[in-house]
Amino acid sequence: MDSADRLAITALTAEYARAVDRRDSAALTALFAPDAVLVLPPVLNGTERAVELAGTQRVVSSVTDAVSGFVLTRHVVEQCVLEPVSRDRVRGEVYCTAHHVSRRPDGYRDRRVAIRYQDTFDRIGEHWLFSRRELVVDFIEDVAVRVPEAPGAEDAGRA
Repeated sequence: MDSADRLAITALTAEYARAVDRRDSAALTALFAPDAVLVLPPVLNGTERAVELAGTQRVVSSVTDAVSGFVLTRHVVEQCVLEPVSRDRVRGEVYCTAHHVSRRPDGYRDRRVAIRYQDTFDRIGEHWLFSRRELVVDFIEDVAVRVPEAPGAEDAGRA
């Protein structure tokens, strides 16, 4: 794997985080192979077993539905360790801290999830895409946070 491939795959992981945080279904769709698989661990799917979702549309719908109820999300991509399998396939482990901010009666809370994505990337044509993305949750914390209002919000309604 050359440095251009490494850079393209690393950029792909950052583009995923940005697309999730923007709730951009079209951008997410462009990042996955048509037969992509997303594996959600029990702690995130509400069951006792991991759940496999197959097909880009199912994957994208699951991701966007999962974040739709939050005031905001912020996925921070950390280290990315890549291991070539072949010229057109790479396996990787991508660390991420996923912030999920919600508004509750006592203020804003951030459900922070420490994730390790176990990824398989395939080169399809000239592009690297996710073909498999499995989430491993290391820990979850729930903390109070302050969410600044948008500039000028304090003047809204005054005229």
